[in-house]
Amino acid sequence: MRFLETVMGIPMSIDIREASETVASAAAERAFRVLRDADARFSAYRPDSELSRVNAHGGDLSGVSDDFAEVVALGSGMAEASGGAFRIRRPDGSWDLDGVVKGWAADRAARSLAEGGLPDFCLNAGGDVAVSGSPGDGRPWNVGVRSPDSAADVLAVLEVRDGGVATSGAYERGAHMVDGRTDSAATGLRSATVVAADLTTADLLATAVFALGEDGIRWALGHGARGVLAVDAAGRLLGVGELDFAGAEHPR
Repeated sequence: MRFLETVMGIPMSIDIREASETVASAAAERAFRVLRDADARFSAYRPDSELSRVNAHGGDLSGVSDDFAEVVALGSGMAEASGGAFRIRRPDGSWDLDGVVKGWAADRAARSLAEGGLPDFCLNAGGDVAVSGSPGDGRPWNVGVRSPDSAADVLAVLEVRDGGVATSGAYERGAHMVDGRTDSAATGLRSATVVAADLTTADLLATAVFALGEDGIRWALGHGARGVLAVDAAGRLLGVGELDFAGAEHPR
């Protein structure tokens, strides 16, 4: 059964296998509630969000929620690990948590499905994917990676059994992703896809790799990535680590 909802301005879907309609519907609603709650807390477009309130008070973290503190800690850790290429604060001192929140929230939603006793599911949060188990017959889930040239074209299809897959790129919103070391647009890669044990890690690393450029591809393997698939500025396809491509096909 497949469930679809728009959260954070992004279409998000949940595909649940081997469960009754009643159980699957209730589990999907709990997962979507996790995502809606995260949007209410971290949206930069909602004046009543915790993020907006914290930024309105100069970014002071005194009295923030445990969730807010956790997201800041995750982002700070990745900022340090990447030598500042990954950033969570703008030059004016305000918090910019976009590189953390979606993956973290989607990972939490996926954990709520697993904790609800569902072993086989795929959660797709605007192209960042968390999978568990199998879609059937013990097969792995197939996760498509879009081409940076066109949303209608697939760069590769990866086979994943348990874990997260996240992609960062500048193809939808333009050069909005910044290398925090220079405060300039990151231009070394056209896209970076990371496979990791969980979606929080995959999403953080995908953003960090994109900011670091080609140097970040192998770097990510030492920071939690199972595999990395990237397209550089010249259009070359670069892959490292464990990347299982669907069938006998090669990425194109």
